[in-house]
Amino acid sequence: MLATVDAVLAARNNDAEILGVIDLTSKTEARLGTTRLGDAIQFVANASVLGYDVRAAMVFYGERGTPSLRTRDCEALWAQYGAALLQS
Repeated sequence: MLATVDAVLAARNNDAEILGVIDLTSKTEARLGTTRLGDAIQFVANASVLGYDVRAAMVFYGERGTPSLRTRDCEALWAQYGAALLQS
């Protein structure tokens, strides 16, 4: 995962899109819009305590073909590199 970590840290300020997040209150897919990759990772890693189901969440960033991040990827990245992901 080292190459992925380096790529994610380098792209932490790039635009990202989060899909597959369910708002448990309304039982609908949340429309989150575009955000910074570091913020997207933070959101997905912590969304379950905010009332969201992120089991199917995917974070898309970078050029077409860049691997997306799944919930477990976001949780692992946030746990190890949280502070670095939020730096500008």
